[in-house]
Amino acid sequence: MTIGTTVLGYPRIGPNRELKKAVEAYWAGRIDAAALEQVGRELRTQTWQSLEALDSIPSNIFSFYDHVLDTTAMLGAIPPRHKALGLNDLDTYFAMARGNADATPLEMTKWFDTNYHYLVPELGPETRFRLDASKPLAEFAEAQALGITTRPVVLGPVSFLLLAKSTEPGFDPLELLDLLIPAYEELLRQLHAAGAEWVQLDEPAFVTDRAPAELTALSTVYNQLAGLSDRPKIFVASYFGDLGEALPVLAETPVEAIGVDLVHGRIQGLAGITALQHKTLVAGVINGRNIWRADLDAALAKATTLLGTANEVAVSTSCSLQHVPYDVERETDLDPRLRSWLAFAEQKVAEVVAVGRALRGDRDEAAFAAARTAIADRASAPGNTQIQNRVKALQPQDEQRGDAAIRATLQQDRLQLPPLPTTTIGSFPQTGELRAARADLRAGRIDEATYAEHMRAEVARVIRLQEDLGLDVLVHGEPERNDMVQYFAEQLDGYAFTIHGWVQSYGSRCTRPPILYGDVSRPHPMTVEWATYAQALTDRPVKGMLTGPVTMLAWSFVRDDQPRSQTAYQVALALRDEVADLEAAGIRIIQVDEPALRELLPLRQQDRQSYVDWAVRAFRLATSGVADNTQIHTHLCYSEFGDILPAIDALDADVTSLEAARSTMSVVADLAGGGFARGVGPGVYDIHSPRVPSEDEVESALRITVNALPVERVWVNPDCGLKTRNYAQVEPALRNVTAATKKLRAQLG
Repeated sequence: MTIGTTVLGYPRIGPNRELKKAVEAYWAGRIDAAALEQVGRELRTQTWQSLEALDSIPSNIFSFYDHVLDTTAMLGAIPPRHKALGLNDLDTYFAMARGNADATPLEMTKWFDTNYHYLVPELGPETRFRLDASKPLAEFAEAQALGITTRPVVLGPVSFLLLAKSTEPGFDPLELLDLLIPAYEELLRQLHAAGAEWVQLDEPAFVTDRAPAELTALSTVYNQLAGLSDRPKIFVASYFGDLGEALPVLAETPVEAIGVDLVHGRIQGLAGITALQHKTLVAGVINGRNIWRADLDAALAKATTLLGTANEVAVSTSCSLQHVPYDVERETDLDPRLRSWLAFAEQKVAEVVAVGRALRGDRDEAAFAAARTAIADRASAPGNTQIQNRVKALQPQDEQRGDAAIRATLQQDRLQLPPLPTTTIGSFPQTGELRAARADLRAGRIDEATYAEHMRAEVARVIRLQEDLGLDVLVHGEPERNDMVQYFAEQLDGYAFTIHGWVQSYGSRCTRPPILYGDVSRPHPMTVEWATYAQALTDRPVKGMLTGPVTMLAWSFVRDDQPRSQTAYQVALALRDEVADLEAAGIRIIQVDEPALRELLPLRQQDRQSYVDWAVRAFRLATSGVADNTQIHTHLCYSEFGDILPAIDALDADVTSLEAARSTMSVVADLAGGGFARGVGPGVYDIHSPRVPSEDEVESALRITVNALPVERVWVNPDCGLKTRNYAQVEPALRNVTAATKKLRAQLG
């Protein structure tokens, strides 16, 4: 079996989010493990049947929560606190993902520069690996029973170690390599015995900058694994960027195939690697991360250029299709012209097949002509010259504010906040009643006025609750918002929306990214009415809540026909107008969230500064039009912050809140050592777990913070918004947060 045409992965949540519903039903006790497993089997069958036009079909790409967590479980690298729970395998798996009353979960962070989150393995000197290959073997057998011989996909051993977290200071998980290789050798033997002809081992960590020792580890692993006699052929896949110096290292090993991302990586230099002439080169020429229809002529030209470079050229997506929705043909509410410009997972499979067959001389002229027509039509669509000219007219003073120290004094005089002011990030739980009201509005069962009454009642309830909890700076709770990006996108020109376009963010959490297809402008105020209503209900300051320009891009499918910086500036100017209206309405604190700031950071160091420059400029354009006594907040979450602290500092926000609780407050040391000089709120409550932190846990986190940072600059807040939690979890957790804060205030005098 040759690879020929393939994809590196496929969506796994189900076209109608069947996986989300089943997993959450299992957590709630409404279905048992057998029913959950049945949903998984049905979704896997649907996937394999959707991919039958391909020459090589992947398996082991399904997951009940996260594929990195699957690898951790497969290798037996389960932390002692989760083993000690004494649960069955499935419940131990979910405890690692979500935590429970007796054990905290694994840390969660972004999967490279995507909006997907993975569970970080915890490895230390005591870690020992014990292979349990039942999942990849069972899924391979399931497909075989359907008459499909698949290519099992597993996270590669070196990337697994490089993506892990050390349990002890000074310990490098890569030191476990010699202990890990035998587990992968046994995995290959078992897959070979089961009938697998190929296995795909993903090594995405090598599209980032890597040290010589890490490249040596890559060589060691694949020389050893490929040296086995009883194994499938090995396909080492990479994605999200260029393999760079890792490519010749891999090429010199005996693996049979190497995958390269030719959408985000370079084609230059491949012809100079002579060792590729004995291998299959899997060319990722169809974009697996965005939803624009491919230029089939350009993709074929790339693949054709590689002929002669390798023994065989196969055609693939640039990465797994888990980052795009299932099928654009279901989006019957989209403008037909816009829909003709788009390709979701099913359409991208067809694009791979068309390019692959054309490479072999079997060209589907109709498919190529249709792609040409759609691309030309998109290029001819009119733009908004007014907003384009506004961006061109920007001046340096448009992104400048007064001195930060002077601002801090003016803001404290105006706000009169106590030491260690307490607040939340923005959203409160989205109850069943709120979702029902939103569904009733969409279905026409209630009108806009009735819906607004429901939302105002919820805002009033949330304000009263926060006063009762003792919070110092309040939020309106965002009951009217379906999503922190979509809510704003729906009120901006230049965006479109899907009905079924869901993608997985983490676990059972799915998002429906808007489509940013044109020039962006704000036709009317978006949040002023809700913010002023909430502020009228209390004497305490209520934050105005906006989503920042970088996050509006990162969590949308963004136009690719102009530089992202220009699109970001357009969004920033729309937000700048909203910030001005909030300030004019008397809102004293305005939070502009940028949780995706780190997410879009280029994977290679050499590419980062240009991104940081435009990302920081976009934020400052959005926030620099206010008076010095108006306090600007921002929020960042679930990323490694240490390497972007200068960029966070350059945002010039008066207060920055950051995820910290799940990573055991590790960002505090970075803040202390990095000279961060403005207000900061490292999160003391991990909202992505159903656990309720005790008062002592919160106090411990706060002590770590105030021991490292000046108390007058420290804010107290959860890690993120509370939308995904329920009130039975949120209320006791926030009471513990405020109680711990009051206790510490008293002790500090």
